[in-house]
Amino acid sequence: MATYLDFEQKIKNIQEDIISAEIRHDSHAVEILQKSLDKEVSKTYKNLSPFQKLQLARHQDRPYALDYINLIMRDKYEIHGDRHFRDDAAVICYLGYIGDEKVMVIGEQKGRGTKNKLKRNFGMPNPEGYRKALRAAKMAEKFNIPVLMLIDTPGAYPGLGAEERNQSEAIARNLLELSELDTQTVSIVIGEGGSGGALAIGVADKLAMMRYSVFSVISPEGCSAILWNDPAKAEAATNAMKITSEDLKELHLIDDVIDEPLIGAHRDKEGSATAIANYFLDSLKELRELSSQERLDARYEKLTNKGAYSE
Repeated sequence: MATYLDFEQKIKNIQEDIISAEIRHDSHAVEILQKSLDKEVSKTYKNLSPFQKLQLARHQDRPYALDYINLIMRDKYEIHGDRHFRDDAAVICYLGYIGDEKVMVIGEQKGRGTKNKLKRNFGMPNPEGYRKALRAAKMAEKFNIPVLMLIDTPGAYPGLGAEERNQSEAIARNLLELSELDTQTVSIVIGEGGSGGALAIGVADKLAMMRYSVFSVISPEGCSAILWNDPAKAEAATNAMKITSEDLKELHLIDDVIDEPLIGAHRDKEGSATAIANYFLDSLKELRELSSQERLDARYEKLTNKGAYSE
């Protein structure tokens, strides 16, 4: 059963009417209802508030990294472990093909269902997850294989064990090493990009966001708890924080916004996967027109030019 958000109720009603008409084999009614559905989808999704986009980014039916990997990759082989402590299931690494391109895909995986969510630690990586991601990226560099990184996490895991194993150092190490990685890299926020947990696989030649994804230094709930001592003011915090793809593109903090289907990735997984694959392959062609040094210089310039200040 599909899950609908509050602002999707009219869409739900029309889709239920379409199903009823199809059962009755009333093709005329289906045609009329389909036109009504298209109008309602356009009306609803072209006027979303930042908080509604946050809800879509967290939608329980939204595709996760493994969903996209299964849809766009072939002949894939999973890489496990960080060679230091253990294998962190919150980070997944696959070597395989997208189209005709051999590629390393690194993603953050939230998991579905209670058991799988616990296995994936709700998409919150431990230090060994980031070290696994770096090991996979360095392997790709060794064989000149491009890297695609899929960001989707509420943040790095803040548990005692993670801190004991040096969570902050693992994230900082990734920032340093990925900034110097000598192969083509593309990073895409596919859902929720939270804090350093997202940045740890967010340093790349190209950083893009899906239409309904968010990217922030802290969750809106955390922000409202700090500023107003009231996590219930998350909607006001979301509006103020500028965390949507359009806001971050306007602020020049990301390179591109990927046009996932207007109705959302949770309603059209195949269309969203195709959009990701096409963006990656197009970016790869663009990056290969540069020499290795030109690409590294452009990456360094982009990273050092982020942000603004006034005296």
